[in-house]
Amino acid sequence: MTFKTTLGLCAFGAAMGFVSMAAAGPIDNACMKAGRTTNASMCSCIQQVADMTLSNRDQRRAANFFHDPDRAQDVRMSDSQSDNDFWDRYKKFASAAEGFCQQ
Repeated sequence: MTFKTTLGLCAFGAAMGFVSMAAAGPIDNACMKAGRTTNASMCSCIQQVADMTLSNRDQRRAANFFHDPDRAQDVRMSDSQSDNDFWDRYKKFASAAEGFCQQ
């Protein structure tokens, strides 16, 4: 199964409401706690994309953006190479999640 097929199945499962609650992780938890959505399927799908595209460390770091969006801007504008590398990975994750978790 290819990466794109796997992400497509994730989006289909989220749209159909079949996403398992076992997908809970730092992104899923932050998504639900942020209060911007009450759609657990959407948060689970985003977590599943995170599981496929980000390390656990990157997931924990990205989860902080839900609580403090200014942190994202700080990382994006940083001169640090590690911040720039993380931001590149985060943008790829965000793009994939946006494409596959829309409902």
